[in-house]
Amino acid sequence: MPSNDARTLLRTALPTAAAGVIAVAVSAGVAGGKGAIGAAVASVVVIAFMGIGLVVLERTAKNLPHLFQAMGLMLYTAQLLLLFIFVAVFKNTTLFNPKAFAATLVALTLVWIGMQARAHMKAKILYVEPDSEAHKAHKSGSSS
Repeated sequence: MPSNDARTLLRTALPTAAAGVIAVAVSAGVAGGKGAIGAAVASVVVIAFMGIGLVVLERTAKNLPHLFQAMGLMLYTAQLLLLFIFVAVFKNTTLFNPKAFAATLVALTLVWIGMQARAHMKAKILYVEPDSEAHKAHKSGSSS
């Protein structure tokens, strides 16, 4: 994974994990041990889903740049649908508190999206490859 991609992943995953720790503590205080478990499971689900999505999107941008926008829209739609499915599947569970799970899922998804937007705004990404062959050919005056 190139350094810019890894930097983006770190700048989104670490604040989301920190918010997850806070959500676990709040859920433990409000709903007890089952609330803490629900918040912890939601934290893992959000970081895993969004992290995998970010890696897929970054690879698509590099390998198939013409599909980047469509892939981004499809990926975010799929992620949201999968998160809704997780909430629906676990809404009547007795393993953990489903309200803490759902609230943490929504909150951490918003934190992830906000941090990803911030990371992309702060990233210094070149729009043109300065050392590309086309640039060198144009600079030297040849058109081969």
